[in-house]
Amino acid sequence: MRDWRHIVPCVLVAFVLWTIMFSPWTCTWLPFWWAMSGAAFILITLSLVLGGRPPFPTSYRWRDALLDVALGIAIAAVLWGCFWIGDKVSQWIFPFARPQVNLIYGMKEGWNLYLLSTLLLLLIGPAEELFWRGFIQRRLGNNWQAALITLAVYTGVHLFSFNLMLILAAMVCGVVWGGLYYLMPKRFGALLISHALWDAAVFIWWPI
Repeated sequence: MRDWRHIVPCVLVAFVLWTIMFSPWTCTWLPFWWAMSGAAFILITLSLVLGGRPPFPTSYRWRDALLDVALGIAIAAVLWGCFWIGDKVSQWIFPFARPQVNLIYGMKEGWNLYLLSTLLLLLIGPAEELFWRGFIQRRLGNNWQAALITLAVYTGVHLFSFNLMLILAAMVCGVVWGGLYYLMPKRFGALLISHALWDAAVFIWWPI
């Protein structure tokens, strides 16, 4: 059931947070990863307070957990491979592609990589999935219209980074996770795991 009274203010909060973190006018206000962790905590809080119970099956057995782990790893691996190919193609098409990607990777300079891996795995990745798919897309009805609206907003919060490669990356990820949640909502656990693993893999473990 759509409840715009909750959805619209929450989306506006996400826009403000992502603009502060990524825009060239405000990105220096706070250390990026602490700001991102704080934003993730806010997203989780909004999702749990306003969205109710996370969208896991009512009956969740150990076999479901194993399936979600295996599927989550597979989704993350396939997505990483798609981005590896996309990186090579984008460098061939766009001369600005690699410099913009390097700007994204530059965000981790001077930070402890073990700390960043932990934040991405346990807080940032799960928070984004809980908020965008588990709260926004679900509350919009989790139909194809809801998936498209969520995709547009998820992509849109990155616009003020003025980094086309980051915006395209968000769009691709939004298509994958939003589409999969629409097609198999009972496997939300797999999407949450894949988001966390992909974040850590593409940014820390095996950078592209």
